Amino acid sequence: MRIGYYAHHHGSGHCRQADKLAALLPASSRKNFIVFTSLALDAYTFNTVAKSQIVRLNPEGEREDDVLLGRAGQHWQPASLHYSPVGNSDIQTRSWQILNAIQEHDIDLMIIDVSVEVAMLCRAASVPYLYVRLAGIRDDTPHLNAFAGALGLLAPYPKTLEAAETDDWLKQKTLYLDFLPDKNSKSISYNEFIASFANLTDDNERNKVSSKLTRQLNISENSKQKPKIITVIKGYGGHEAIDAKLPELRAMQPKALIISLGPIADDKRAYVDIATQVVDVSPFLMHSDLLIMACGLNGIAQAYHHETPLVVLPDERPHREQEVMAAALIAQGRALSWQQFVEQSNSTQNTDSLLTLSAKSDIYQTRNNLNIKTAAQALMDSFIDYTATKSWFEKWLLPQLNLTPERINNKNKL
Repeated sequence: MRIGYYAHHHGSGHCRQADKLAALLPASSRKNFIVFTSLALDAYTFNTVAKSQIVRLNPEGEREDDVLLGRAGQHWQPASLHYSPVGNSDIQTRSWQILNAIQEHDIDLMIIDVSVEVAMLCRAASVPYLYVRLAGIRDDTPHLNAFAGALGLLAPYPKTLEAAETDDWLKQKTLYLDFLPDKNSKSISYNEFIASFANLTDDNERNKVSSKLTRQLNISENSKQKPKIITVIKGYGGHEAIDAKLPELRAMQPKALIISLGPIADDKRAYVDIATQVVDVSPFLMHSDLLIMACGLNGIAQAYHHETPLVVLPDERPHREQEVMAAALIAQGRALSWQQFVEQSNSTQNTDSLLTLSAKSDIYQTRNNLNIKTAAQALMDSFIDYTATKSWFEKWLLPQLNLTPERINNKNKL
């Protein structure tokens, strides 16, 4: 089967998810995986998808010559769409680009990550699609219509992190893919990790870090004691809320080596030992004693299967996506809220006792058992095993979901 993947342009995460799925295909089959996106060229560099397989779409923003604005209010826009300007020449061109590319590349099935409007365009044009269902509460009419119009739904997270409020029919129609691993991440030893600090700092910071490692923490080359390392990870979607916690974090952990990855306010740099940006955060996930981060999908996907204790500070996002994810992680015992962290820090100065995650075998065993095929791998393999969408839908997808639509058996309804 030939797969089209629509990747939304808000952030690089949607293109990164497409890249991860493409990496699960054998190299000989990746030519059948086409990405549709309007993300800027310099915003993300694909690792497994060739330039010839990327359809660069027109923008979809409002224009001064729009006949009707995209959100014109009740009685002026369809309830099935979030955003639907009238007379917008960019969107007209974009719609033709999508449909023409589907025909040109002979796409059998679209994966839409995410756009209600692209989903409705595909459904109206009778193009089969799967819809990526992100975390959070998406029970508005446009989302429900996009979900209903899909052959199936894909959740890029484990079922254990599903929101309790999610309707049963949505859960049943969803394939839970778990968090996809980043095959480009690197594994380095602890000593290599410590040595890498020299490349992350300028001369003043390097002296500061060296002093903390050797004097405050009494570390020497022959000592078996390790410094306590706390890594704070922030994205560009918003870092102010986490930055605001840095003075309190420093007060609670005065001897810890605190590393800030990502953007940071100038007036908060004094509360951390290293402030930098890195391409690959995996060494920090592996070797830190504590992680503090928001609940963006890609960040949690990288941290979830490591045993490093995690404190979550969810950002405000539409549909409560980070708040819901944080609540699920806390309920599962994989993370602490900031308040829980403060309370436990006040009762102990030993970060190691904050969480005992080694006992959470249900989190780690599946990922570490190489004999178990992941749901994401099974999905991508199915696109190779079946050459026609109809047979794939009836013989592979529906048995996975345990569903039978009316067109196959009128006695059974979704």
